[in-house]
Amino acid sequence: MLHSRIEGEGKPLLIIHGFLGMSDNWKSLGSLYVSEGFQVHMLDLRNHGKSFHSDEFNYTVMSNDVLEYCQQYNLSNVSIIGHSMGGKIAMLFATTYPEMVEKLIVADIGPKYYAPHHQDILAGLNAVDFSAKPDRTSVEEILYPFIPDFGTRQFLMKNLYWVEPGQLAFRFNLPVFNDKIETIGETLPAENHFDKPTLFIRGGNSKYILDTDLPEIKKHFPNFELATISNVGHWLHAENPKLFFEETARFLRN
Repeated sequence: MLHSRIEGEGKPLLIIHGFLGMSDNWKSLGSLYVSEGFQVHMLDLRNHGKSFHSDEFNYTVMSNDVLEYCQQYNLSNVSIIGHSMGGKIAMLFATTYPEMVEKLIVADIGPKYYAPHHQDILAGLNAVDFSAKPDRTSVEEILYPFIPDFGTRQFLMKNLYWVEPGQLAFRFNLPVFNDKIETIGETLPAENHFDKPTLFIRGGNSKYILDTDLPEIKKHFPNFELATISNVGHWLHAENPKLFFEETARFLRN
């Protein structure tokens, strides 16, 4: 059973984080959706956050995890926001169980195949030797040569926790990610489609959703609209949370 943060009352809204993320990344935005009348469920995916670790790691099992979560909490007619890998899961879930989903929001990812591109990040994470009992500052110093971008390092550092006094670890299941990294880029099955309202929202500086991808998106999601937030990259919800919230709340309200 997936761990989650649940806030508010009203119509259910599921938020599915991306690769190496967790529910805590969404708590500020989650509170804003609560003010819109939603009961917000911010999930920790398997092998992430406070959820269970498993050697099984693919989109089918992660979509089934979401189904089991909805069944456990008796949720139906849910709206879903999924970012990056979470968007891939949201797409698969909505096209597999369309009767469960009212509206779908996919943040900066498309249904197409993406080649593995997290090699530098994984190299940095694997360079951390926790048996040497590094503190947070030391971990960041180890990550820096591999991950010079400050924002990305801080995002990853949120996964650090104290197993016991003096002993840090990452919450995510790094060995499985090393083994299954090609899973992250897999395409949505060609026959899958979802006819209900869908919003694809992309960062203006990101290359994850190109104009040339729109025909394939329309094939899977014929009732889709596209929004672009200028001057932000792949982490659009973190770089401009105000505009991200405005665009998504407008879509959810209509």
